This record gives sequence, structure tokens and C-alpha cells, in this order.
Amino acid sequence: MSRSVETGSVSSPVTAEDVDLAVRLAVGVLRDAPPEGWGAKAGSLEWDCWETAEHLANDLFYYAAQLGPQSPPLDTHVPFALSQKRPEGPKVFVYAERAAGPAGLLQVLEACGALLVAMVRTTPPRVRAHHAAGVSDPEGFAALALQETLVHMHDLAEGFGLAWTPPSALCSRVLTRLFPGAPAGEDPWLTLLWATGRAELPGHPRLTRWRSDSTPRS
Repeated sequence: MSRSVETGSVSSPVTAEDVDLAVRLAVGVLRDAPPEGWGAKAGSLEWDCWETAEHLANDLFYYAAQLGPQSPPLDTHVPFALSQKRPEGPKVFVYAERAAGPAGLLQVLEACGALLVAMVRTTPPRVRAHHAAGVSDPEGFAALALQETLVHMHDLAEGFGLAWTPPSALCSRVLTRLFPGAPAGEDPWLTLLWATGRAELPGHPRLTRWRSDSTPRS
């Protein structure tokens, strides 16, 4: 096990239950989002809130899919065809039906999260699969899902004007797994926002470029 950036104590691994909790918390907050706000810009992103939630659902589905083949590819992703509805929008392969409204979009997000939770629970730890942040194991994909869920919920919360502060323990485990070089001793949530280019830390300017590392730690 690795050391926690929050306390210096031994940190537990990221689990499927962590992903399940993060998605449930996110959906719970988004259920209170004003219906007219889904077309507003999501925080500092160029995407609107609908596109950002759709992108998050795609991330979760994508991570599950990478673990799915009997022999996952290690040099490239499972080749789902990506598309964009507008040039500045995210590239995705799963769309939510607009006619189903925000409730339908949140069902898509929940379903994609459930697929990843199931894959992380059932895939042997020895399995490796491709990701741009490094060939990873099931725990690594769970950590990537946590990163995407926690941070994109920050973007969505800013867009909607909602409060979003995820549990510190989830943030600490993401930092330990994906950002082992992140500064220690600061609030884990603020540190995760700093590590993903969304905030400043005392003595550390806001990042303009950042990269997570999903390679196994052992």
C-alpha cells in the first residue's frame, strides 16, 4: 500500500464501493439542479452542463469497457467510434436521449457507473488494460473514475451554483493513486482541485497543464 497525502498514514486502495459512493453522491446533487441550467457553461470548461454530465457517463462506460475483453489491448483503447455534436463539445460514444430530459441523463450516468462498479468488483487484480495515463489495473480505473466524477462534479456545481464537497477520504485515495507527487499537508479536496488545474494551493500556483498516472503502484 502507498502513503496517504493527507496524513502520512498507510492509505487503503480505491475500491468499487468508492466509485459507487461518488456516483450516488453526484447524482443526488444533480437531481437538485435547476432544469433551465443544463445549457449553462460548466465551470471553467467549454462544455455546457449537459455535455459535461454526458462526458462523465462516457468516462465511466469507457473504463468499464477497457476491462471487458478477454485479452484487453495494452497499446490502444477498445475501438468504440467517437463523435461530436458540435466542434467545441466532448467526443463521446454514448448519448442520452434529450427527450428524456435531465432525469434520463442521470439514469444514463447511474447506469454507466454501475457497469464500472461491476467490472471493478469482478475483474482480477492482475488484469491490465490501456489508458492514456498509463496501462492500468482495475483499481487504477476505479481511481480514474473517482477523479473524473469528483472533479467534473466541481465543474457542474459551479455551472449550476450548487454546493459540492466530496468526502476527504475519497480525495485522499485518488491523490495517492493518481497524483503521488502532489503536495502533502493540505486539504485533500483542494489539493485534488489543484492537481487537476482548477485551484491554487498556498505556495503552489494554479496548474495550466496536468496529468494523472494510472499505472499500478506494485
